[in-house]
Amino acid sequence: MWDYMNAILRRFLFVVIMLSAHLFAGAQHMSDIQQDSLEHSHRIMSLDAGTKIYVDSVRRLISAFYVDQFRHFQDPAAPYFLFMSKDANLAMGIGGCVRMRAWYDWGGVHTSGFIPYFIPMHRNPAHTRRFDTTPAGSALFFKVIGRNKTLGNYQLYIQADFSGYESRDFKLKKAYAIINDITIGYANSTFSDPAALPPTIDAAGPNNKLTVTNVLVRWMHTFRHGLVTAFSVESPKRQIDVDNEFTEAVDQWMPDFSSFVQYEWNSSQHVRLAGIVRTLPYRDIKTSKNHNILGWGLQLSSIAKPTSRITCYANASMGKGYASLGGDLLVGNYDLIGDKAVPGKLYAPKSYGWCLGLQYNFKPNLFSVITFSESRYMPDRTVDGSEYKYGLYGAANLFWNMTARMQVGVEYNVGKRCNFNGENRWAQRVGALAQFSF
Repeated sequence: MWDYMNAILRRFLFVVIMLSAHLFAGAQHMSDIQQDSLEHSHRIMSLDAGTKIYVDSVRRLISAFYVDQFRHFQDPAAPYFLFMSKDANLAMGIGGCVRMRAWYDWGGVHTSGFIPYFIPMHRNPAHTRRFDTTPAGSALFFKVIGRNKTLGNYQLYIQADFSGYESRDFKLKKAYAIINDITIGYANSTFSDPAALPPTIDAAGPNNKLTVTNVLVRWMHTFRHGLVTAFSVESPKRQIDVDNEFTEAVDQWMPDFSSFVQYEWNSSQHVRLAGIVRTLPYRDIKTSKNHNILGWGLQLSSIAKPTSRITCYANASMGKGYASLGGDLLVGNYDLIGDKAVPGKLYAPKSYGWCLGLQYNFKPNLFSVITFSESRYMPDRTVDGSEYKYGLYGAANLFWNMTARMQVGVEYNVGKRCNFNGENRWAQRVGALAQFSF
């Protein structure tokens, strides 16, 4: 299995190197043209009536709304209405999006997100097809960007989605403050790279999507020549398979430590290597001893734009005990699992995944994306034959930005689940999206 994984990683590295070798001046990329259109669609109001607002100051602050190392395609655009201070050193905006999705599913994945893990192995005549809709993903956010003589540059951000109970309850998604190089709050993990994930209409996205949100303290600095580094201490979220007969959970006592090093040739193209180290505690009831298992993960990711019409997305991850950070295995308790041969013993199983995506812009406001990904579970000991072994995910879509703030799209999804006993099954879905940002 590891030979197969290494072969995949070698191919991935080759693709990343070839994509990164395109460092030449070219025409403005079509996705950048679309962002320029967004930046020109704002309504600016001064907090001090009668004060003249300078165009350069406005553009600088508006552009700052889109400069985010952890921005995902499905995140809301910068707010339409912006309030600016008289000295143009502070901008405040309240924005959001109204997002409606509809889908028709055949194959048994009846969750709002198309997740291969949930593909049933045995066909149920009562649950073979389903049509459904959801407003989940509709969001509101508040953001302040400013500069202070004492603090320097700072940002405040709060976002909440209507994605709680029955996809309607209000649920906090992010809440953080950035002061120069320091981020404090509830934000995307340093181990994640949302920008390198291909756009999908499906809310779940590729089954190797690592976009966990944690309470953290992060230092991130951009050096000369496009080098970016980051280090964070993060509040852990662990999913451990205890049976409360031979094993039981132990309170978390050690944070996760994550970091990345990145080379970028502009603000929207980069190659990143990220890592995370975590402590996974549990208690052996039989021996009355606590144990602390080391978990770790590595992720190599990239987004590159080799021509004015093409954007390439890629990521690959591997490790032990990092399943709760995202992807198919987030569904279960796979950070630590039991050794059936030794009751009372848990261990961190291996897993890995990869994702490749290709975007083609027919026009600045019309583009299509093809995505393929895999997530694979690789325990060292024997497991039940009905246990998940690997999942495959594919998507092909078409997005049309009718205006700078109105977007519609259609998508076809296909997925496969395979178990350790060889049982496998495919599922398919067609989805549609209508979205308005404000």
